[in-house]
Amino acid sequence: MTGPVTGPRSPGRPVRQLLVAVAVAMVVVLLDQFTKAWAVHRLANGSIHVAGPLSFSLTYNTGSAFSLFTGRPALVATLALGLVAFLVVLAWRAASPARAAILGLILGGALGNLADRAFRPTHGGVVDFVALSFWPTFNLADSCVVVGSILLAASFLWRPAAR
Repeated sequence: MTGPVTGPRSPGRPVRQLLVAVAVAMVVVLLDQFTKAWAVHRLANGSIHVAGPLSFSLTYNTGSAFSLFTGRPALVATLALGLVAFLVVLAWRAASPARAAILGLILGGALGNLADRAFRPTHGGVVDFVALSFWPTFNLADSCVVVGSILLAASFLWRPAAR
């Protein structure tokens, strides 16, 4: 059976797409947690100026992006769990391995921050440490969510010419 957008479907394709997304998400979570562990230990005694507007400065965010819902970590965690479930469904139905990988970036970012909320003794706070003078402090997981979202939008706008 052929669909107008997704192309031919094979019985194993959804599993392969999900495996791609999960593999990318696992790499993102591991790198994110490694960088956050470094930040917690290295930045406990103060910030490090890197170059220009870039510094590493340890903060904890109990809100979501741009500190929305600050002080409501249970609400943010609940929304993140819903996002994770939605991303798994999207990855299962992804039209290509590339789109599944993009979804894996977003999924890994969501899981990395969710892990902070669940397992760090920060009262639901997420470790943020990349500080730009003109932007809110963020982390690797945040970057993966943003970059993945941009790539996902672009993947829907750019479609190869029909054969």
